[in-house]
Amino acid sequence: MFPPILILPQVVAIADRAGAAILRHYEQGAAATAKADGSPVTAADQDAEALIVAALEELTPSIPVVAEEAVAGGDVPEVGNGSFWLVDPLDGTREFIARNGEFTVNIALVEARRPILGVVLAPAIRTAWWGALGHGATLRDPEGTRAIQARPVPAAPVAVASRSHRDARTDVWLAEQNVADIVSAGSSLKFCRVAEAKADLYPRFGRTMEWDTAAGQAVLEAAGGRVLRLDGSPLAYGKPGFENPEFIARGA
Repeated sequence: MFPPILILPQVVAIADRAGAAILRHYEQGAAATAKADGSPVTAADQDAEALIVAALEELTPSIPVVAEEAVAGGDVPEVGNGSFWLVDPLDGTREFIARNGEFTVNIALVEARRPILGVVLAPAIRTAWWGALGHGATLRDPEGTRAIQARPVPAAPVAVASRSHRDARTDVWLAEQNVADIVSAGSSLKFCRVAEAKADLYPRFGRTMEWDTAAGQAVLEAAGGRVLRLDGSPLAYGKPGFENPEFIARGA
């Protein structure tokens, strides 16, 4: 396997192109339809995924791509224990439809069941985060580009919770953590808030899929944070059905 850091700039560029495609739909207003599981999908999801998948297949022809909309349509590559890409072309479709700007493009590379490279782009707020294990994490926004680092979790941490999926169990857990504040965010922005030291904890007890979390986890772990299952083991990838268990993302 080549050092992933060598292709990180190309992956950021792919995410930027997908983000531009999404924004064209965002400005025009994209109608949503329901997938088989009841979740919404728009033409923006589909166009961005087609762009990303084609670009990744050209960049790394030997590495399979697991992409959310393709999997929903029955196209599920066999990944085994090998390397593979995980793509969520538009994470936070509900945020996209609500037009609150909190949706992202997620691209991650998994190796040995761990996300080792990730890019999260929030095109509507002109912000991107990326990182690779052992090489740190980076934030790019209208103020410039700079390194980011997760902070040690303090005695009275700041927690970030899902804007669309917060439930009673999450509230009970947060009440047990002596949190100083709770902020809400959509999509994989929650991982990024912890990675850039604007929050310390992100609990998720509801259903998520691997493409929802891999890019954010890669950025957070590159920034020195961790994503753990409730038993303390790392959140791993390549699971049957690509469905995640419950987890806690935390700072350093």
